[in-house]
Amino acid sequence: ISTSKCNECAVFFNDKVQGIKKATNSTTQMTLLQSPRPLELTHFAPVTDKIVQEIVTSLSSSTCCLDVLPTKFLCSAVYQERIGKDSNYEQEGKVQFVIDAVYSMAHALHNMHKELCPGKVGLCAKMDPINGTHLLKHIRRLNFAGIAGNPVLFNADGDAPGRYEIYQYQIRNKTAEYKIIGHWTDQLHLNVRSMQWPGGLRQIPTSICSQPCQAGERKKIVKGIPCCWHCERCDGYQYQADTYTCKMCRFDLRPNENHTGCVSIPIVKLEWSSPWAVIPVLIAVAGIMATLFVVATFVRYNDTPIVKASGRELSYVLLTGIFLCYATTFLMISSPDIGICSLRRIFLGLGMSISYAALLTKTNRIYRIFEQGTMSVSAPRFISPASQLVITFTLASVQLIGVCIWFAMDPSKAIIDYEDQRTSNPTMARGVLKCDISDLSLICLLGYSMLLMVTCTVYAIKTRGVPETFNEAKPIGFTMYTTCIIWLAFIPIFFGTSQSTEKLYIQTTTLTISVSLSASVSLGLLYMPKVYVVLFHPEQNVPKRTRSLKAVVTAATMSNKFNPKASLRPNGEAKTELCESLETQCKNIANSHV
Repeated sequence: ISTSKCNECAVFFNDKVQGIKKATNSTTQMTLLQSPRPLELTHFAPVTDKIVQEIVTSLSSSTCCLDVLPTKFLCSAVYQERIGKDSNYEQEGKVQFVIDAVYSMAHALHNMHKELCPGKVGLCAKMDPINGTHLLKHIRRLNFAGIAGNPVLFNADGDAPGRYEIYQYQIRNKTAEYKIIGHWTDQLHLNVRSMQWPGGLRQIPTSICSQPCQAGERKKIVKGIPCCWHCERCDGYQYQADTYTCKMCRFDLRPNENHTGCVSIPIVKLEWSSPWAVIPVLIAVAGIMATLFVVATFVRYNDTPIVKASGRELSYVLLTGIFLCYATTFLMISSPDIGICSLRRIFLGLGMSISYAALLTKTNRIYRIFEQGTMSVSAPRFISPASQLVITFTLASVQLIGVCIWFAMDPSKAIIDYEDQRTSNPTMARGVLKCDISDLSLICLLGYSMLLMVTCTVYAIKTRGVPETFNEAKPIGFTMYTTCIIWLAFIPIFFGTSQSTEKLYIQTTTLTISVSLSASVSLGLLYMPKVYVVLFHPEQNVPKRTRSLKAVVTAATMSNKFNPKASLRPNGEAKTELCESLETQCKNIANSHV
C-alpha cells in the first residue's frame, strides 16, 4: 500500500472515531435489536486472490458511518495496489519457503485425515490428539509443486533436496553482472557455452590447484587444503602401491618403466664370449698346451742327464701344479652351480699349493745341503727323491685339509647377489650369479699358497750364492721374485675394484690372469731352458763326471771361501769350476760329438 493510501486510511478512521463520539453523546434513545443466530462454518475451502478480488469488487458502496472499513476504500485498494511486474514491491526471498512449509503441513494433515478419517468432516478420534510420528511420515512422503514451481519433497533423512543456481561474475560491454551458468539438482548442470574465462577463452581452463597425477606418481595432499595435492614421483626402487602411497620393491625386484609395479631383476654371469673371459681363456689354453709339450718332452727324454738332474719326480709334481693353475681359469668362468663352486674351492688354491710346495722342497733341499757343507761333510737327511715327494705332498695336503674343514662348516652353493650391481638407477640393476666365496674367504683360500710362496722366496734368497752348475737355485730365485711382483700387483687391483659395478668381471679376470702368469713364470724360467737344450742342443745333454756329494759340497764351499769377489757378481752367484779335470772332460766329450 502506498503512503498516500495509508494517510487517507488514517484520516478516514480519525473522522470515523470523532463521528462515533458525537453520536453516543446525543439524547437519542437507542434500541438494541436481538442479534441474529450465528452462522455455522461446516468446512473450509481454499480461496485464491482472484476470488477475493471478485468478492470485494461486487460489494455495493456503504453509506453507514459505523462501517469499520468502507467498501469504497477496499475497492480502490484492490484496483490500485495490485502487485505485478510493474510494481515496485520487492518480496523477501525467504517468503516462498515459509509458504511452502505451510503448504507442506497442510498437505500432510490432509493426507493424514484421508487415511485416518476417510469420508468424515473435521477431526476424528484417531486424530485427536495428532500423532507427531505418524504426521512426520506423511510429511516425508510429500511431493507437490511449490509456490515457485519447484517440487517440494523430502529424502529419507527428512532433508529437502539441494537446489542451487550457479552464477559467474562476467563483464559484458564494460558492465559487471552475475550471470546464471548452471544449476544443481541432484547433479551438476553447466552451460559451458555461456561461461567466460580470462583471455576470451570458451574452453574450461586446466586446474592449477590439482592436476591429475601421471602413472607412477602419488598424491601428496596439501596441508590445510584437502582438495589439492602435489604429485610426487615414486623414484628409485619404489612403485606406486595406491593413489597416495609409494612402496619399495622386494630385494630381488625392480620397478617397471612407469613405476606402477615390480618386475624381476635380470640375472647376469661371466659369459664365455665376454672380453673379460676371452683373454684369460687364451692365456690358459696356451699355457696348457705348453705344459703338455714340456711333459711330453720330459717323458720322451726321461732318462737323459738334464731331465734326471732337474729331479724328475718333483718336476712332474710341479708340472701337475702348473697344469692345475691353468685349468682353474675354466672353473672360474664356468656358470656357477654346486659342482663348479665345489671344484673352485678345491683347485683354486690346490694348483698353487702343489707348485710352491715343490719349489719350496727344492730350495730347502739346496739350502740344507750347502748349509750342512759348512759344518760337516756328511749328507743331510731327507734329500732322497722319495723323501722329497713325501715333504711336497705333506705341504700340499694342508691346503686340502683346510678346504675339507671349510666344506664341513659351510657347504658350497651358488647364490644370486642382488647387492653387487644394485645401482641408483633401477634399470641398470642386475643380479649376479656367483659362488658363495667372499673376498675374505678367497684370501684365506689363497693365503696358504702365498705363505708357501713367501717361504720359498726366502730360501731362494738364501741360496742365491750357490754355484750355478748346481741344480736350479738361480732359476728358482728369478721365478719367485717375479711371482711376488705379480701377486703384489694383484692385491690392490682385486680389492680396489670391490665397489665397482664391474666387480665380478674385473676380479675374476685379474685372479685368473695372475694365477696363469704365476704358472707361466715357473714354466718359462724352470723348464723352457731345459726343453730348449734337450731338443736343439743334444750335445749338451750328456752325463758329466760322477762325483760324490762330499766332493761337490766341499768344492763349492771352498770356492766361496777362497774367492771373496764371487759375492760381487750379479745375483751373488759364485761361478766356480769344480775341478780342472771336469772341464777337460767336458771339452773332450764336446769334440767327440762334433
